[in-house]
Amino acid sequence: MSDAKYRTEPRTDSVHHGFLIHPPAKGLGCAGRDIAANDIPKLGWNLFAEDLSLPTAVLLEERLRHNVAWMKEFAAAYRVQLAPHGKTTMAPKLFRRQLEAGAWGITLATAPQVRAAYEHGIRRVLMANQLVGKENVALVARMLEDPSFEFFCLVDSADLVEHLGRLLPDRGRRLNVLLELGVDGGRTGVRDADALAATLAALEGRKAQFVLSGVEVYEGILQDEPAIRKFLDRAVRATRQISEEGRFERSPAILSGAGSAWYDLVADVFAGAEFPHPVEIVLRPGCYLTHDVGVYREAQENIKRRNPIAQRMNSTLLPALQLWAYVQSIPEPRKAILGLGKRDAAFDAGLPAPALRFRPGNAKPSPAPSSWFLTKMMDQHAYMEISDGSGLRVGDMIGLDISHPCLTFDKWRYLSVVDSHYNVIEVVETFF
Repeated sequence: MSDAKYRTEPRTDSVHHGFLIHPPAKGLGCAGRDIAANDIPKLGWNLFAEDLSLPTAVLLEERLRHNVAWMKEFAAAYRVQLAPHGKTTMAPKLFRRQLEAGAWGITLATAPQVRAAYEHGIRRVLMANQLVGKENVALVARMLEDPSFEFFCLVDSADLVEHLGRLLPDRGRRLNVLLELGVDGGRTGVRDADALAATLAALEGRKAQFVLSGVEVYEGILQDEPAIRKFLDRAVRATRQISEEGRFERSPAILSGAGSAWYDLVADVFAGAEFPHPVEIVLRPGCYLTHDVGVYREAQENIKRRNPIAQRMNSTLLPALQLWAYVQSIPEPRKAILGLGKRDAAFDAGLPAPALRFRPGNAKPSPAPSSWFLTKMMDQHAYMEISDGSGLRVGDMIGLDISHPCLTFDKWRYLSVVDSHYNVIEVVETFF
């Protein structure tokens, strides 16, 4: 089938929860007719029956469920909240799964991402970024006309406060902001005490427009535990000082941090701190939902080694996102070419790793030999090193695990959710 992207149209009965699939479609077989999302399981599609066009991305239902439960248990052990970073998947169906499991809200990075979440029913968003620019501010201001929508963004300078103040509507709702702290050599964030005081003074001067709601950090720009703990301790001190001065208008105030690599340190430091007034700790990891076999597996192994809560849980996060592609050529004895490339998979943090092999007509897949690995990817092709006598044939299917889910999800408009037998039980739509 063609690699053309899906077109979608809202269903008349549910603008937020349904869509119509029009063939041709990348990654799915569409049977030449309109298909409602809730009819997908009735179609009986199965990956190994070749009911899906390859390459395709699939989500493993049992592992998704496991990962959601694992992170929920971890957060509960520290009595902290989760606002998973939605930029990883940009999939409202997955946002709802996380919210239904008790997430406090969803984290996003840009105003258009916030709009996509809002249009699909998400009503609490922490935008872990600065809000800058006329149209971005207008976009958020329009959403804030809905009293059920709770929104937070970051400020890190008096200049930004003045910039926002000039752009916000005169009679709009006050904007909830978190004060962001940063480090020298990092990206955004207040660097020192003078900048902190200036930002607080600017907020005080525009109190009619802003609600100072808490403090935020992103520790992932640092690379070692002592530096991260020092940064987190600074955030605790700043939160305590601002709380003592009575500057927070939200109760409880928010103290937020944590990407997907160091969330255990953030939980440990923040949850162990004491404050003069109530403070709600909000962690923001995003990649835990699907995990991977690359950078985040390594990060999770480090967490398991150093964190007593993770050690007691007797399980860990599991890779839940796979890519499947056909072997389309074996031009040399030790080289196979797969019909998958940079258009389909992340390659910034390591190439995809062959995990399973399957020959159509067989009963089930088998593990790919550990000696197989990708050596190169082009736009639509992957070079896979294979062993002599591998028995591989053109038309065989290879399942690959990935590193860095954020930059794989954004290659796919739709992903199939499959059960343990690779029956398609749901389709997830993304909104990048």
